[in-house]
Amino acid sequence: MTELTHGSALRIDPARLGARLDALGAIGAIAGGGVCRLALSDEDRAGRDLVVGWMKALGLSVSIDAIGNVVGLRAGSESAAPVMTGSHIDTVRTGGRFDGNLGVLAGLEVVQVLNDAGITTRRPLAVAFFSNEEGARFSPDMMGSLVYVGGLRLEDALASVGIDGATVGDCLQRIAYAGPAACGKASVHAYVELHVEQGPVLEAEGFTIGAVQGVQGISWTEFTLLGVSNHAGTTPMRLRHDAGYVACAIARYARQIADEMGGNQVATVGAINLFPNLVNVIANKAVFTVDLRNTDEAALQAAERRLHAFAGETAAAEGVSLSSRPLARFEPVDFDPDSVALVEATARRLGLSVKRLPSGAGHDAQMLARICPSAMIFVPSVGGISHNVKEFTSPADLEAGANVLLHTLLQLAS
Repeated sequence: MTELTHGSALRIDPARLGARLDALGAIGAIAGGGVCRLALSDEDRAGRDLVVGWMKALGLSVSIDAIGNVVGLRAGSESAAPVMTGSHIDTVRTGGRFDGNLGVLAGLEVVQVLNDAGITTRRPLAVAFFSNEEGARFSPDMMGSLVYVGGLRLEDALASVGIDGATVGDCLQRIAYAGPAACGKASVHAYVELHVEQGPVLEAEGFTIGAVQGVQGISWTEFTLLGVSNHAGTTPMRLRHDAGYVACAIARYARQIADEMGGNQVATVGAINLFPNLVNVIANKAVFTVDLRNTDEAALQAAERRLHAFAGETAAAEGVSLSSRPLARFEPVDFDPDSVALVEATARRLGLSVKRLPSGAGHDAQMLARICPSAMIFVPSVGGISHNVKEFTSPADLEAGANVLLHTLLQLAS
């Protein structure tokens, strides 16, 4: 192959990228055009096998580590730390075809373009997909990338118990993706992740590319309330110890916190289970989650304090016991300013409109930012919809984002 000299005329093949997205989206496909590939499931294994096959066909050297992260490496003209791109291929139970998958498959498309053009970059290029990014089956989310950068002990990750009672370690063994490569000793020169926005800003404001400045902090908590079951008709309100009532009160207060704080504060109660879950029985147990996020760490901590104080007071007033456990906690992350500027400048050079903005969702890039300069490229999500079977990004926007990724990676690797 020839050394990289200019490469400014290079462009990705949108039909080829679309075909790979369609092929991966067919694995775990569900009604409505969505995908269910929960981490380390049979569907995830099939998706992994497909992507690994593509990596090998492109001549990448594939390594798999002990948490199941997969990295395909394309050699450079020099032996040095690689420039990495990628994302994840696991989904939520009712996911779309683009979330995570675009970043991985666009990385493979970049490799294909360079192979076809006979171009060798100075630094190696790596395309990765990380295990259990979504956290829909195992906690915490971004698990694979967190272990990859040394932020979570491998043994703790392997011991994580999923919503179905299975452990990460057992599932990795079962799907044959407990690899031999070591974790927590990653050497990466820079990381750039292409992703759908999963929000409405770019589409609403008419921008094609988002140059992501950082990722807001995330606080996930699971609350458990224990009360007393009793007859719904014969028990006076003043004598109840209603776990369901307290759960609902806390859920409503979480929304109130976000409304009162304003700005970038958001709050979500996304999972709730009542026991015995009968129409005419007062609930004696409630288990539910609260997801708090903010771009400002001090504000996020303030929201956490308010939530826990209210939960304690409300449970005590109802005579219900309260316990809680953290599921995930990540501080806000600012991406490398030079890398953000490079994404912005690359988009402009390609004639694309671009806006700087924060990410409201968590991404593997925020973990890679612990060990190397990192950045993200967003493309619009139609209607701002994601984690939904109706998730969609137009082919033109997919192409635009992948071309920005191509030229950003070329610049970093040369």
